[in-house]
Amino acid sequence: QEQLVESGGGLVQAGGSLRLSCAASGRTFSNYFMGWFRQAPGKEREFVAVVSWIGSITVYADSVKGRFTISRDNAKNTVYLQMNSLKPEDTAVYYCAADRRNIPGRRAGEYDYWGQGTQVTVSS
Repeated sequence: QEQLVESGGGLVQAGGSLRLSCAASGRTFSNYFMGWFRQAPGKEREFVAVVSWIGSITVYADSVKGRFTISRDNAKNTVYLQMNSLKPEDTAVYYCAADRRNIPGRRAGEYDYWGQGTQVTVSS
């Protein structure tokens, strides 16, 4: 059974850093685009970043561009999200997702598999 498991969330002060990981199991996701989304209380799930099969294509939401970096290690079946210069408005549950299409999707409905999420809280 396909499974995505996020880890690395936690509580951090504004200006700090966190590195999220998403470990895939049950199948290889090396030929999937992998994305990160986030959802704050009372808000819709929003796109954060996406990376192509071999990491040559990355797309970021404007709100995180220059602060977050998405990467992947297909040998480990793992995707990462390095988050620097964190702000209180980055507080949310962060989800990783897998998209079997050959384009970088920004809409949650375009993704086929989802993890359970990891909480990121940034204090001011």
